Amino acid sequence: MAAPNSQALKLYKTLLRESQKFHSYNFRLYALRRIRDEFRENKSLTDSAKISEAIKKASDNLEIVKRQVVVGNLYTAEKLVIEKKAERDLSSHLEKS
Repeated sequence: MAAPNSQALKLYKTLLRESQKFHSYNFRLYALRRIRDEFRENKSLTDSAKISEAIKKASDNLEIVKRQVVVGNLYTAEKLVIEKKAERDLSSHLEKS
């Protein structure tokens, strides 16, 4: 089994990557915020049993995120105003470059 630190880091990166796939802006930001908050909260754990429990919980959450991304992408909605603005800003920035 991999060391808990490397396993947790890999899981963290995977969770962040998967949550970026949410089509919905609100779901995407909520998932990113929750992932970061949970990992920050648990970074000071030293008890191996609690670390294993936290890794198990994160693995379960990864499966939930994967399922929700699939379901969420089945029912897409129009982009929010803030998303449209971000796209315009990005495209205008790229045209200037």
